[in-house]
Amino acid sequence: MSQPTFETLLYAVEDGIATITLNRPEKLNAFTARMMKELIEVFDVTDADDAVKVVIVTGAGRAFCAGADLSSGGATFDRTSPQALEREEGKVGDVYRDGGGRVTLRIYDSLKPVIAAVNGPAVGVGATMQLAMDIRLASEDAKFGFVFARRGITPEACSSWFLPRLVGLQTALEWCYTGRVFPATEAKERGFVRSLHAPGDLLPAARALAREIADNTAPVSVALTRQLLWRMAGADHPMEAHKADSRAIQSRGASGDAKEGVTSFLEKRAPAYPNRVSTDLPDIWPEWEPRQFR
Repeated sequence: MSQPTFETLLYAVEDGIATITLNRPEKLNAFTARMMKELIEVFDVTDADDAVKVVIVTGAGRAFCAGADLSSGGATFDRTSPQALEREEGKVGDVYRDGGGRVTLRIYDSLKPVIAAVNGPAVGVGATMQLAMDIRLASEDAKFGFVFARRGITPEACSSWFLPRLVGLQTALEWCYTGRVFPATEAKERGFVRSLHAPGDLLPAARALAREIADNTAPVSVALTRQLLWRMAGADHPMEAHKADSRAIQSRGASGDAKEGVTSFLEKRAPAYPNRVSTDLPDIWPEWEPRQFR
């Protein structure tokens, strides 16, 4: 598959690992409408490409993402301004859609695992876009901030759903109430990031984790596992998980992947899973509402 090109992102695939790099280093990778659209598009690309087993997201230069591009001044967050209307962000009912939310919803629907390699400051949407990513590794130089109240707005990018699930309600409220920027050490202590690394070791660590997934697991099983864990985080009762688990196990147990997984284990060799996400992903969610918001 030919590799797409973007204005605000770099994209590369190597040995099953796709790396998405936010690429506006002169602006500390500040988030724009173009970046929003390209992030949505690039996750369509990774989902469709069976050569991609894992996705890593990082930033170019010294920042991960410094938040929204504030070059529009005081009208930056006015969704009814001419600048916002030009972005064609669409509506949910009569409400103009939040661009960060469109990105996190798309990442939430990803069929591939997503690892954030946070190489520097990640503030505002730079922090909230990570919430739908699965595992966050950070440089010791990284900083984080849910700064919305200090800009006169509120948290976005579906963070009121994601953030308390990741760090607990008390920490989520503290970080959002104060809007303070905090160091990577605090992010790790509170459970927001999985591990801290020297700047030069960050991407190698992210790639090593991605390799562990890509080299040893069945892609269809990983895609279903991602859906099961994320979707069931909001389920009303464990019976919902039991129904989905049962459908998944029934489908996977009869698959070529299951036969290969057991056989390769018994034969003490690396597996070669035959099933593909693009063609063999079963529907274990008959009652799930169709995806409406892309």
